[in-house]
Amino acid sequence: MNDQRLWTRTFIVGIVVNLFMSSVFYLLMTTMAVYAAQRFAASDSQAGLASSAFVIGAVLARLLAGKFLDVVGRRRMLVLAMIVFTLAGLSYLPVEDLTLLIVVRLVHGVAFGAGNTALIASVQSIIPSARRAEGNGYFGTATTVATAGGPFLGVLLMENLGFDALFWAATAGGLIAMLAGLVYHVPERTLSPDERTQLHSFRPSTFIDRGAVPYAAVMGVGGFAYSSVLSYLAVHATALNMPQAASVFFLLYALGALFARLFAGRIQDVYGDNVVLVPVFVAYTTGLALVGLTQSMGGFAIAGLLTGLGFGCLLPSLQAILINRTTPARVGVATSTFFLLLDIGTGVGPVFLGLIVAGFGFPMMYWFAAGLVVVGGVLYALVHGRRAGGRR
Repeated sequence: MNDQRLWTRTFIVGIVVNLFMSSVFYLLMTTMAVYAAQRFAASDSQAGLASSAFVIGAVLARLLAGKFLDVVGRRRMLVLAMIVFTLAGLSYLPVEDLTLLIVVRLVHGVAFGAGNTALIASVQSIIPSARRAEGNGYFGTATTVATAGGPFLGVLLMENLGFDALFWAATAGGLIAMLAGLVYHVPERTLSPDERTQLHSFRPSTFIDRGAVPYAAVMGVGGFAYSSVLSYLAVHATALNMPQAASVFFLLYALGALFARLFAGRIQDVYGDNVVLVPVFVAYTTGLALVGLTQSMGGFAIAGLLTGLGFGCLLPSLQAILINRTTPARVGVATSTFFLLLDIGTGVGPVFLGLIVAGFGFPMMYWFAAGLVVVGGVLYALVHGRRAGGRR
């Protein structure tokens, strides 16, 4: 049937925008702390702020973007955000002061948060409801590729061509995302009189979707746990005298996540949410626990594969559940809420997990992260899993 068609021109263009937007994010997230330390002699805390300022900006933008998405227009917000995103990438080049660098990072994060919210919310309007999980899985493959390609390219450019090449690459990625956004056309919503009245209200419910919070909380816990890998895996592998183990982990992570996103969505649409989500939590927990246990290259490879099958599939699967339970009028705010808690979990996780590393070491920290995934699984069972059934 025509209304069940997934692979439209608009959907493919959306994947392209997502790929380049996400690649720039990971390209700079993995190198910014090093840049701040080397270029401005920043302390560890200052370098951390230079890196995390992007996430802070994204969180602030998501709060407002969800509320005003359908006023500005989904395509218009995406294009405007990508223009700022591109200019922000270019703005790193003349920066001569650490404070200004942090300001640029904040602005860059704001553009990312607004653009990402507009893109994800608009993509939901073109994915057939009966293929929601499958469509989100395919759409998310762009992010999966970016999690591996962005850091790899960032380190390669930084070590061989210097930081200016890094910022030119970020500018080029933003420019491609902007140009793709110009040919990205999606249906726009017309606000009802009641919805227009709500724009003048600053009640929490106009910024945060209450129904999305339980699902977003599960994702936030998952992001908190994943920050153990994103922030500390390379340091942990180096401490074990196996620095190359981090590259092996992320390569297998990308393969596992890509495999999961390509096939798990279709299974979820046909056989139900729990058929996918239960194994996802098991794989994710096992992968993080194995990072804390292993001291071999093979162990890191298996841990990366399991973590990819777990966390790589958790995001699109939960997002599909949320969108299927959200009215069209609340998709923007619900999407903003979902990624807001994910950003918060990913952003604050390294701070708290770093305290565990300082007091008890890396293995205990990864076991604690694995325990958090168990907590996330229990939370999922309480808010959705107990009553989840098959789609057909």
